[in-house]
Amino acid sequence: MREAGRKGGGDKDKFSQMTLSPLAPLIFRLSLPAVAANIVGVVYNLTDTFYLGRLGTAAAAASGIVMPVMVLIQAFGLLFGAGAGNRISVLLGKKDLEKSKELASTAVLSAFALSCLLGALFLIFKSGILKIMGSTPALSPLASIYIVPLLIASPLYCTSYAFDPILRFQGLVKESMAGIALGAILNIFMEPLFIFSFRMGMLGAGIATAICESVSFFLLLFLYRKKSEIALDFKKFSFRSFGPILSSGMPNFVRNVMGAASTDVFNLVTDPFGPAAIAGVTIANRILLLTASAEIGMGRGYQPVCGYNFGARKYSRVKKGYYMILAASAALLLIVSVLQEIFAPNLIAIFRNTVPVVKYGSDFLRFFSATFPLYSFIICSNMMQQTLGHTLIASLVGLARQGVFLIPLLLILPAHFGFFGLEICQPVSDCLTFLLTLPMQAMVFRDLKRAELLYPQNP
Repeated sequence: MREAGRKGGGDKDKFSQMTLSPLAPLIFRLSLPAVAANIVGVVYNLTDTFYLGRLGTAAAAASGIVMPVMVLIQAFGLLFGAGAGNRISVLLGKKDLEKSKELASTAVLSAFALSCLLGALFLIFKSGILKIMGSTPALSPLASIYIVPLLIASPLYCTSYAFDPILRFQGLVKESMAGIALGAILNIFMEPLFIFSFRMGMLGAGIATAICESVSFFLLLFLYRKKSEIALDFKKFSFRSFGPILSSGMPNFVRNVMGAASTDVFNLVTDPFGPAAIAGVTIANRILLLTASAEIGMGRGYQPVCGYNFGARKYSRVKKGYYMILAASAALLLIVSVLQEIFAPNLIAIFRNTVPVVKYGSDFLRFFSATFPLYSFIICSNMMQQTLGHTLIASLVGLARQGVFLIPLLLILPAHFGFFGLEICQPVSDCLTFLLTLPMQAMVFRDLKRAELLYPQNP
């Protein structure tokens, strides 16, 4: 009875908030915690790079080798979590609570089961996988030590990233932020303790991270049970839910897998330039992640608004919200890109202040920053496409930037133009993806216009 009473008024209040509140304050209120959570996560990554950089250039490079493996595990969590979350936001706009429960329960259980299998397989074939990721004989011992505790904790890590979007798409962005951010903040303080005070080096970094990922999982589980309107009931697990979950989550999965694959290819093509180049590119990419995470957080604040209002047939709010978040994120990326162009050497030197690392990293960061503002249109459009159910278009756009365009460029340009070729790969890929996204997004707006004509909008 207590649960029924709690859900009785809360669902109506959340629906009214999403479909009737003024758009700008609503999106800002939902975006701010998502941006904060993303930034905290990236600050942790930067802090991790800072600490490992104190162990030497090889340690910083080894962490870059491990990154694609963890991104891949995270991608499976987001495949199920974002797939369910996107559908759930539309279903809640239609006030279909039972189907929402089925999707959430199926997604969480599937993410946990699959990550258990993946973690076990990666542990068994650890050496071969690290070699595929671009590890060298000099880096393999460090990467191997670092990855073991991370893989042991990978089921909790993966399932956290299933809980995160399911909470977010219900509008519970503060709870989502608290769960993800606590582990990252805790790790900032625990990692130096294990690395330096306990003198455990790379192993200490892995253990600290694994512990903090576990803390995040249990906090997210607690907050979900306490705050979510959609109770988890594993008796509601249904294979029929796989279709809508996987189709809706595929754009997220494609983006993350292509990100892991492109990072792997980056490592492989950077290897001939030496550990300093790998370390410089790794540091530059993590700095770029800080701004990209803020942009992604802004888009994530828009997604539940988009889903609720599309489900409730309030199409004008869907479009107005998109234009608002696009303008805000474009302005943010433009300002940050200018700052990165100016202060690139200073930013790289914070993490590893040696001449070759600063040279490689700052040059890479400056070239990337030249086209970085285009990312605002790409990611905002991609999130809208995904939430509205345009799976093929959203997957194609997600695949293009880090896969279809970037990976061939990485395999061709550095071989002909050296490190300069590596530096221009992502800017060229961003320009091509921007040009591809323009007609794709026009198709989405055309279909939205058709929905306005076929179905009456709710006032």
